Amino acid sequence: MQEIQFVTNYQILRKIASGGMGSVYLAEQLGAESFRKIVAIKTIKREFLKNKENVDLFVGEAKLVADLIHENVLQVYQLGQTKGIYYIVMEYAHGKNLADFIRAHKDRHKVCNVDIGAFAVSRVCRALHYAHEAKDMSGRMLNIVHRDVTPSNVIITYGGVVKLTDFGIAKAVIMSTPDEAEVIMGKLPYMSPEQAKFQGTTRQSDVFSLGLVMYELLTNTVVYNVNDIDDLVDKMDNYSIKAPRRLNPHIPEKLEAIMLKALEVNPANRYQTAREFGQDLEHYMYDGGYGPTNEKLQRYLARLFPEESQMPITGVHSSVLSQGTDQPSPAPATQPPV
Repeated sequence: MQEIQFVTNYQILRKIASGGMGSVYLAEQLGAESFRKIVAIKTIKREFLKNKENVDLFVGEAKLVADLIHENVLQVYQLGQTKGIYYIVMEYAHGKNLADFIRAHKDRHKVCNVDIGAFAVSRVCRALHYAHEAKDMSGRMLNIVHRDVTPSNVIITYGGVVKLTDFGIAKAVIMSTPDEAEVIMGKLPYMSPEQAKFQGTTRQSDVFSLGLVMYELLTNTVVYNVNDIDDLVDKMDNYSIKAPRRLNPHIPEKLEAIMLKALEVNPANRYQTAREFGQDLEHYMYDGGYGPTNEKLQRYLARLFPEESQMPITGVHSSVLSQGTDQPSPAPATQPPV
């Protein structure tokens, strides 16, 4: 990305991810007195710049997330444009996304420790509730709905911090997005029923999607392993979700009940907010005493990725940009120790 490098104070180090519409680069922000800061720079591919709707979504993401300041939300620092190229300067999350995390367990014929999984999901709940409750500077509710809560869009840093990322197709009152009654947005295996049926999304749609992510995290099984919208709607209407404990007997009944409440097809029976979902998870984790923490998650990730977790920031692959929907098949439900 020479165009960015030559006219800004960012030095591009290398490409770290590439997706359907754009790429992400590892970069250094340069300043006075040899100041350096590692950042990630997300760009939109040239061929998509011809479509105003694509540009609006890219620009809208940067504007929307700019003021979302929360430990569990990946930070956006700047939206820039140079020589016709739009770019977003973001926090660099040194870690792995949940798609990689799940895949690493499957490769070992294991499934994520249930308490570690519950902890990670509870932190995504915090991020979602914060976004759902966000207001603009005048105090007006932004009514943000992420609409793309998937394993690829949740990162666990090697420091044990969980980050929700990629608000690229989020909707909010300040954004111009396609009519949900006409255009479907999101990845099929992680859609809510109302999303799949073109009925419009609410914060409860994000709760359902996170429930699907949690199910996959704790069972290595994708609930809706589908390739087209008709198949997805048919499965939602005519098939019940298999009880998670049938796939992973290590899941306690209390945790299974929490997961299934998040996965209620009828929004009226689902958690009304991500906060309620997260609070039930935290009661499960901590009512008996000392439970999972960032430090425990940090140690867990270090055991799962021992070599990469010890490498310097510039030497590892980042999972800042979603690279498509992962659809892993079931694996035996055995757990590594915390």
